[in-house]
Amino acid sequence: MLHELIPIIAPVFICALIGFCWARSGLPFDNNTISQLVMNIGAPSLIIHSLTSTQLSLHTFLQIAQYTLYISLLMALLSVLALRFWGLNIRCYLPSALFSNVGNIGLPVCYFAFGDIGLAYGLAFFMMMSIGHFSFGISWISGESFTSTLLKNPVIHSIWVGVLLLYTEWSLPLWFNNTLELISGFAIPLMLIALGVSLSYLKVGHMILAVRMSVLRIVGGFTIAYGLTEAMGITGEMRGVLLIQSAMPVAVFNYLLAQRYNRNPTEIAGIVVISTLMGFCFMPLILWFALN
Repeated sequence: MLHELIPIIAPVFICALIGFCWARSGLPFDNNTISQLVMNIGAPSLIIHSLTSTQLSLHTFLQIAQYTLYISLLMALLSVLALRFWGLNIRCYLPSALFSNVGNIGLPVCYFAFGDIGLAYGLAFFMMMSIGHFSFGISWISGESFTSTLLKNPVIHSIWVGVLLLYTEWSLPLWFNNTLELISGFAIPLMLIALGVSLSYLKVGHMILAVRMSVLRIVGGFTIAYGLTEAMGITGEMRGVLLIQSAMPVAVFNYLLAQRYNRNPTEIAGIVVISTLMGFCFMPLILWFALN
């Protein structure tokens, strides 16, 4: 089994490690520019190209969207109960429990585990989580309206375009599809390298809190997804992708929001670091369940 897991985990770990070592060595890396390039150009191109090139049906997309919603609602309920039990501020910590790194880590793992169809399923999950993160997530932590954020975000625009193409079954012109394929090629490697760079800047604070939140995010998310797939009879690549994406560590974007709105950024940074390390440690076990 190990020979099946290493080709999946190694590329993800190595790319993140390259970013971490690059930043630690003091070499220049404009993380803000790279992140903007990925989120504004790379990720939208990847979404549209993958959804259209894998011939993912609208029915299948809506199925994954439905399951993602179920998992998110159950995770929200579990998180609120846990945060109340621990006496933690729900406004500060709920986004970290809900919104995981389904992009930087989840997408490449789904791709290496299941190929193009795994990437398409993983993107459908990522799209639903992005809508939640860029709407409810920002609104929850900032206390502001999320309408303007949704209207301005290129990832959200690409979701609407992708869904429209699935609904109409239109085909993109070959020259445009080839352009999207070429551009989307840099999205996943740069996501992982930028993740490594971001982790190199973060410092662990409040270790016990970080471990608690990491277990809640990874083990809680996996348990909910496993229970859902068993209860609803979900099998194959879709089951595997749901298990993988639901067990991803806390997204770095949660730290950026916490820093921007002064919602305990030091503690959130520690949660991001510990959950990412824990995520890599749990990855072989998660993949074993996903592949069997």
